[in-house]
Amino acid sequence: MKWQEVRELFPDQFVLVSILNYHEEGNIKIVDEVAPIRTISEQDANKEFFQVEPGSMVYHTSNQYFVIHLRRDPLMRVRRSSNEN
Repeated sequence: MKWQEVRELFPDQFVLVSILNYHEEGNIKIVDEVAPIRTISEQDANKEFFQVEPGSMVYHTSNQYFVIHLRRDPLMRVRRSSNEN
C-alpha cells in the first residue's frame, strides 16, 4: 500500500507499519510501500517507536512523505565487549 493511501485511511494518527519497499537518495530513505499493522495512541507512540521489530516503524500520517533520515557518521565507533573476537 502506498503511504498516501495509509494517510487517507488513518488521518492524523500514529500508525505501526511494516516497510515493504523503499529507495535511498543520499542520506534519506524514502518509503514507497508499507503494510499497515495497527494504529497507535499518542500516549503509546514513543514507547512503541522504540520497541518495533526490524523492518517496522511507527510514523504519523500528518507527514506528507514517509522519509527516514539516515545517520552515517564515520567517526562513530562501536566498541566490542572483551569476550567477543
